Amino acid sequence: MYYGYKESIDDSVMKYLPELKETIWEATTIRHLLTHTHGLNQKEEVVFREYPPGQNWTYRQVGIDALTQIVKKTTSRTVSDIIQEQVFRPLGFSESNWYAHKHEKHADVNLRHEEDGNWKTSESTEGDKMNMYVSARELAYWGYLHLKQGKVDGKQVVSKEIIKLATSLQSPLTLHEDLPQNGFLWFVKDLPAKQSEIGAEVPKGSYQILGYTGVTLLVIPQENLVAVRMFNSFGSPEGYDYLSDVRSFGDTVMNCLQRISIDV
Repeated sequence: MYYGYKESIDDSVMKYLPELKETIWEATTIRHLLTHTHGLNQKEEVVFREYPPGQNWTYRQVGIDALTQIVKKTTSRTVSDIIQEQVFRPLGFSESNWYAHKHEKHADVNLRHEEDGNWKTSESTEGDKMNMYVSARELAYWGYLHLKQGKVDGKQVVSKEIIKLATSLQSPLTLHEDLPQNGFLWFVKDLPAKQSEIGAEVPKGSYQILGYTGVTLLVIPQENLVAVRMFNSFGSPEGYDYLSDVRSFGDTVMNCLQRISIDV
């Protein structure tokens, strides 16, 4: 949209992917894809609707697949190509990329169950699957780029307008107030929401992204702070409460800041 490849975030997905089945994708917009409110799921090759677009929140890979297809069709380039050219190379990143095959510099993922059928990798390097490897250092720098609104070392690497759009509330107005809130894929902290994935102690205006192996990147502009955690593991122990755990990260960060302020 910023570069003119798409007219509006509220454009129909079928405007760019007319080959999709109309009875399934009708009324689904780019906004729904970006905020995980599209209501679609996929089993093997069959896409089906779980709920009307904009009425609930669920992360499903089918939404990411559609987004990356739209990017490729409108720009004739893959997501990974665009990110490499416009972000990774200008920032000198050498520890972040999508890989078809793991090599000796990649840490092994710790699987709680060795034959876990939910653990999946991909040979696609187009930026459309969950096979991006990144170091904690460069992930933190990615957060720093957003914290500084796209400007690093005096250079505007990414436009300020794009950063603001990505990290501000974009969820449809039809979404229930207690469901998670999103910018462009980022979780954002806006009004209090019972199912928010950001801790209650984290101030409004903060934003967060999560990874397939327990990674969390949290940006808190009010505190001029970026925080990262990495588990490099997949699978949950019995009784594990995902929502409580991911919220606790941000709350722990805020508690640490409060203790530092008291000690100073």
